[in-house]
Amino acid sequence: MHPHVTQFRPPGPAAHRPHRLLLVEDEKRLALSLAKGLMAEGYAVDVVHDGLAGLHQAGEQSYDLIVLDIMLPGMNGYRVCGALRAAGDEVPILMLTAKDGEYDEAEGLDTGADDYLTKPFSYVVLVARVKALLRRRGRTAPPVLRVGALAIDQGARRVERDGAEVALTTKEFAVLEQLALRAGEVVSKAEILEHVWDFAYEGDVNIIEVYVSALRRKLGAGHIVTVRGAGYRLVAGE
Repeated sequence: MHPHVTQFRPPGPAAHRPHRLLLVEDEKRLALSLAKGLMAEGYAVDVVHDGLAGLHQAGEQSYDLIVLDIMLPGMNGYRVCGALRAAGDEVPILMLTAKDGEYDEAEGLDTGADDYLTKPFSYVVLVARVKALLRRRGRTAPPVLRVGALAIDQGARRVERDGAEVALTTKEFAVLEQLALRAGEVVSKAEILEHVWDFAYEGDVNIIEVYVSALRRKLGAGHIVTVRGAGYRLVAGE
């Protein structure tokens, strides 16, 4: 056990395994308040106060969800999240951002976080987001979407073309997944933004073009068709 971990455990029989959450937050009063509240909801919560401790703890223990602040000593939340995803850890991550503009759009695009919550936030909203992410994780294994030579495994977050794996970033996969879910149909840039950048992204909608170009390079140009003025369509390709 890492020396900087504080544990909060709900009362109840040992046979009942509560969901385990890791809270990485350097504001100690806020962390204490959130941990006690989450414990009252029936969650087991481990708390650490810096990014390096959070990364260490996430690697040492198995968690059902991580609540991760962005501005942390030692290692910021973006880097913690990126390191976990690079190591193949798909634990749901809810990132906490501040209202004062600390959130860096460009750096946040590809971290792999599942959801974002802006401070100050309502505790009720936090609990609702936590429950939603845990429900999403607890569903049965998502199907493998097949479009021509492409196989998009939603559970493993893997893509194969003609049986060979194609390495995609988190955001590239998410864009491709949205197109694959509606294969053959036109999907607008706005619709992709809404589903992939669901944390109130206010930047240039043309960021989608960057990811589509990357996907075309990796998968072959024939799979994603541009429908001018409307959006993109995923097709079987050559």
